[in-house]
Amino acid sequence: MARDQLQVLNALDVAKTQLYHFTTIVIAGMGFFTDAYDLFSISLVAKLLGRLYYTKAGAPKPGVLPPSVSSSVTGVALVGTLIGQLFFGWLGDKMGRKKVYGLTLIIMIICALASGLSFGHTPKGVMASLCFFRFWLGFGIGGDYPLSATIMAEYANKKTRGAFIAAVFAMQGMGILFSGIISLIVSTAFDRKFPTPTYEENPALSTPPQADYVWRIVLMFGALPAALTFYWRMKMPETARYTALVAKNAKQAAVDMGKVLNVEMEAEEEKVEKISRDKSNNFGLFSREFVRRHGLHLFGTTSTWFLLDIAFYSQNLFQKDVLSAIGWIPAAKTMNGINEVFRISKAQTLIALCSTVPGYWFTVAFIDIMGRFAIQLMGFFFMTVFMFAIAIPYDHWKTNHLGFVIMYALTFFFANFGPNATTFVVPAEIFPARLRSTCHGISAATGKAGAIIGAYGFLYAAQNQDKTKTDAGYPPGIGIKNALIILGCINALGMICTFAVPEPNGKSLEEASQETFGDDDDVTERV
Repeated sequence: MARDQLQVLNALDVAKTQLYHFTTIVIAGMGFFTDAYDLFSISLVAKLLGRLYYTKAGAPKPGVLPPSVSSSVTGVALVGTLIGQLFFGWLGDKMGRKKVYGLTLIIMIICALASGLSFGHTPKGVMASLCFFRFWLGFGIGGDYPLSATIMAEYANKKTRGAFIAAVFAMQGMGILFSGIISLIVSTAFDRKFPTPTYEENPALSTPPQADYVWRIVLMFGALPAALTFYWRMKMPETARYTALVAKNAKQAAVDMGKVLNVEMEAEEEKVEKISRDKSNNFGLFSREFVRRHGLHLFGTTSTWFLLDIAFYSQNLFQKDVLSAIGWIPAAKTMNGINEVFRISKAQTLIALCSTVPGYWFTVAFIDIMGRFAIQLMGFFFMTVFMFAIAIPYDHWKTNHLGFVIMYALTFFFANFGPNATTFVVPAEIFPARLRSTCHGISAATGKAGAIIGAYGFLYAAQNQDKTKTDAGYPPGIGIKNALIILGCINALGMICTFAVPEPNGKSLEEASQETFGDDDDVTERV
């Protein structure tokens, strides 16, 4: 285990749960709240965008976004997020968590507001500007992943660290819920102010010109929670682990954490100098020593996050079947444009309340009791079981609507009470302080690559094998049943890859990351 532990780090490890822990959860969590709001709100207004800009006169159905445009509008933020995770993860280890943390928030605020603006009124102009700003919005959101996780991990005590990091991530569920609520409020207000007939009653009047403000207001509202936390994020001191172990400033670390913990802290400059001379802890990311100590761990965190996100983001494959089966979203032509936004928002809000949000908070409650490994293994196992249970008798569920909905809800309940949370938590705990943010960013970016495959690769693959039955603009695929069987196999593979991930529960960050502190001539001890 770690030797000659710094007093300031030991004080953080053994500190009782107190106000600064909850303050950090709120500050970091509101970033994730904003992240989820911005990433998921686009799905609420995508149908409206199709009606506004792609409806053809005399068509039997309202317009929809063409496949290439739909993929760009909803997927460009994921690409930006992937790049942001890599860049800001690396920058967080070079410049410090706090400095970069403020930068990501500024980008998110500006780009969330700009997402509601557009260059011109033509479909190409509106979609191009929306894609441009959502890419940079995703870029800022990407930085929040490694930084929020790392900051919370480095502030937390070792007894409840898992719950604190998971609570930050659980705010993602609240952001999804809030995006649905805001969209419900906006669409209800506009529908009452500008009542219009359904598309089949009067196509020309079914989407009023004022509906163009609906999607803009919903997207721009994402800037508000980020702006509210900006002041407090700037007031946070740099984490003691970065200041002491990476910046080598023992005095500043003691001063900062003394204020946080309300106790006197000894600077221990000699001990920090001794640690900095210890060559056993100066290896880089691309060194043989890193591969020896952490290569398998990095494979475990990247592979499990990648596989999880393929399955997690593929939920859109059969979400439309679930929502249509239970009558939450009727045929598009039977609604006007604003009412369709209301129906979609209502469905997402109910799904978040019944399945998404509870799963996150179950993880918060049990992660420090059961451990990360057990929850992740259990989550992948049940995701595999329920995905196969949906896929193999898929035709049966078309007539058994209640069973279909239950299976759907359980699949994603165990994603959130399982690997969707733990893949975020563990990379912030098991890598050395000077590489922690970078490795978390690499893990998260690999996951986001899986998200892109799940959301768009499988959207094409799941198309009906009969060309006449595919969605408009899509080529034939392997069919949704076969796609779901493949996803079940992916979940099973995630369960296997989980065995490459170590269990950091109950350990200090220095113990979990195998950082050894000692004299220059005494570096043989390894964890």
